Amino acid sequence: MGEIRIFQDSQALAQGAANEFAAHTNEAVNARGIFHVALSGGSTPKGLFTLLAKDDALRQKIAWDKIHFWWSDERHVPPEHPDSNFKMANDALFSRVDVPPQNIHRVRAENPDASQAALDYENELRSMFETNAPAFPQFDLILLGMGNDGHTASLFPGTRALAETTRLVVANWVGKFYTWRITFTAPFINAARCVMFLVAGEDKALPLKGVLEGPHEPAQLPAQLIQPTGGNLIWLLDEKAASE
Repeated sequence: MGEIRIFQDSQALAQGAANEFAAHTNEAVNARGIFHVALSGGSTPKGLFTLLAKDDALRQKIAWDKIHFWWSDERHVPPEHPDSNFKMANDALFSRVDVPPQNIHRVRAENPDASQAALDYENELRSMFETNAPAFPQFDLILLGMGNDGHTASLFPGTRALAETTRLVVANWVGKFYTWRITFTAPFINAARCVMFLVAGEDKALPLKGVLEGPHEPAQLPAQLIQPTGGNLIWLLDEKAASE
């Protein structure tokens, strides 16, 4: 199940997540000289990114030039598209802090071939981490959200990517949105030193109860697949999400 922390509201949750982000950054930089983090999309992470950019004291604690930013999933759209997870992070965070451009590793989701975009991202990850298959690179922190259908990253109920065991990144067809998504796989996420879920809102309460306390049926609730093999799992929740 991991560690569960409950905050009064989404603003307090964002503050808690920002403090965790700073702590994980400093720990990794002190230990290894570099911090690899995978970001997620959605409204809850946006609150975190906005706070990291706006809070002067917090921003100054973070060694931005030592952070490499990646994405746990991306929509199959160009980087300037309003649905792009990269665009959201760029607008809320990167345009406001001093991150070297070469440290921002976006998915090239403008490629019409989603499978090729996924493979290119996997190759970039393996090259950067100097990790060959079948081993999985190890992120310092992977941020995830959870949808009201129990999906996380772009691992949606009933989709093919749920069964993937060897790839780092795959293109996943999501029929209910009639679109491809590009996503980290569950085994790759589970190799991280720390995985941190940010979950807010009343519509998440029942699916979250199902993920944490229900039977293990990840085909219905894919967030159940996330169980780090050697790292930590942290759930940051607001009171509405935690109400059940």
